[in-house]
Amino acid sequence: MTARRYSPADRLIDHLDQGLRTVFGNPPTTGRPHPAANVADGELSDADRHHSAGLMRVNHCGEVCAQALYQGQALTARDPVIRDAMREAADEENDHLAWCRGRLNELDSRTSLLDPAFHLGSLALGAAAGAAGDRWSLGFLAETERQVVRHLSGHLERLPEADHRSRAIVTQMRTDEGEHASMAVQAGARELPAPVKRMMQLTSKVMTTLTYRV
Repeated sequence: MTARRYSPADRLIDHLDQGLRTVFGNPPTTGRPHPAANVADGELSDADRHHSAGLMRVNHCGEVCAQALYQGQALTARDPVIRDAMREAADEENDHLAWCRGRLNELDSRTSLLDPAFHLGSLALGAAAGAAGDRWSLGFLAETERQVVRHLSGHLERLPEADHRSRAIVTQMRTDEGEHASMAVQAGARELPAPVKRMMQLTSKVMTTLTYRV
């Protein structure tokens, strides 16, 4: 049987479906074991729970943005191998989405109300990066993941000491993001200019500041 060839319109519809699932639904996960499955929390005060929820809400929105970046880049990638690599990494980001959303539920909190807006903006950035060329797209991906690793390391320092479940989730996320950055470098990523990196850092700062509260 001949494999079906997907047109650009087919891929666009597929990405729209993924976007709706990312922001409003439950996107399919890889089925990996939950990193906090056998981890029990310590005693968390109301202030601790509020702070942990704010940090995990930021992490969840970061994963929404990551999904949108991957989707945008896969939509415009020229090399089918790179497109497949983007989609594979996006599947792992779905795990992160599910873990963060589940932890927010455990903390009696919610995801950010700004998720849809940040998703659309990140989708456009991803598509633009992909249109610039596969090596530039990979460079954008590698730098994004490096910044995410630093961001997650900071959250591990800021999470309440007794919040063992959130720590387990963030630790696994940090490992995965580092592997995604390495994948991009090995695939031929170009190093981004310093002004672009600084703009990415500024954009990330805006997102983290707003979604901690909203």
